[in-house]
Amino acid sequence: MSESTAKQKVELRRRMRSELKRLSPSVQLTGSGRVCSQLQAQSIWREARAVLLFAPLPDEVDVTPLFKVALVAGKKLALPRFEHNAQSYVASRIVNPTKDLRPGRFGISEPAETCAGVPLNELDFLIVPGVAFTLDGRRLGRGKAFYDRLLASVRGITCGVAFDEQIVDAIPTEPHDIRLDLILTPSHWHRTGWRAVWK
Repeated sequence: MSESTAKQKVELRRRMRSELKRLSPSVQLTGSGRVCSQLQAQSIWREARAVLLFAPLPDEVDVTPLFKVALVAGKKLALPRFEHNAQSYVASRIVNPTKDLRPGRFGISEPAETCAGVPLNELDFLIVPGVAFTLDGRRLGRGKAFYDRLLASVRGITCGVAFDEQIVDAIPTEPHDIRLDLILTPSHWHRTGWRAVWK
């Protein structure tokens, strides 16, 4: 990573943290509800048989209501689990969110080690968190590239979820940065069009 790119990413993360701190709990709750409702209305979600969701941090869109929605619909539900030896995320199956989740290394709930693994190439649809996104599918993560390594190994459709305040005009990128197929916010459902994955 060039020094200039690194500084730009640090500054953008700082700016996004400041933006998110301005969002009231009620705005976050309403926005998260709209994201979940929009997603359930999409045929891409309804047709997916195996999905990867995530346990959100306090400043991220709350997608936890979708855990139950996915399970009731008969979908195979997976969440990322950090694999210490490989220093990367793997997908692990969740059958009972109350019993199957544990505090993870980064303060994020994740599947217990006893949860069965799900091959990444079996996932049809992946919901992806981030610090900032562009409408052409670029994503700014938290700086460790763990999610990018996971995304580099999947074939399913990828969807970044965020509050509208997290959409920016440009994000400095590097070769390992993975672009997403969809961006979903409380007010937008946007196909980035960067690869041909649609029927």
